Amino acid sequence: MDVKTLCLGLLSSRPGSGYDLKKEFESLFKHFFPAGYGSIYPALADLTAQGYLECEEIPQVGKPDRKVYEVTEAGRRAFAAALREAEPQHKLRSEFLATIYFAEMMDGDHLKQLLDQRVMELTQAIDHIEETKSLRASEFPAGARFVAGFGAAVAQAAAQYIAEHGPELLKETRQSQGKRASERTSASPAIETRL
Repeated sequence: MDVKTLCLGLLSSRPGSGYDLKKEFESLFKHFFPAGYGSIYPALADLTAQGYLECEEIPQVGKPDRKVYEVTEAGRRAFAAALREAEPQHKLRSEFLATIYFAEMMDGDHLKQLLDQRVMELTQAIDHIEETKSLRASEFPAGARFVAGFGAAVAQAAAQYIAEHGPELLKETRQSQGKRASERTSASPAIETRL
């Protein structure tokens, strides 16, 4: 699924502006499918050009007109088809994991800082999901509740894994670095002086 399809899905529930969609992405999709204005507005323009959305411009005093988008019948059919044809994969792209892969090449203090920072971010994500669920419980359909719970469970498991295995990673990394430093020192060739 791409940003265009998600925009179409969100607007199927109720009309909204690009700003409204950005808020939805920040509150509902933040933990698994982030999107910014740079992808939302082009998606809205494409969907409108395809006849899947209608746009009403609402004048505002001292600001540009507010564009409110509403799904057309063709858009509803296109979204329903996208759901039927979807082959959803659960992809994981993590700059954190890509960085930690090279832990042996990092300073131990920096590695500890990265691990602590990630646990803090995961805890904040869990808090955000729970807060969003409680504030908007009445408007959360079953699928949204499932996704929120899934996100909180994954974040909780990741935080727990780091808490349980991070100290061992730090210990092994520091030992490896100490060993390499020792090997470099002993491997330095003696300087021969010639007369």
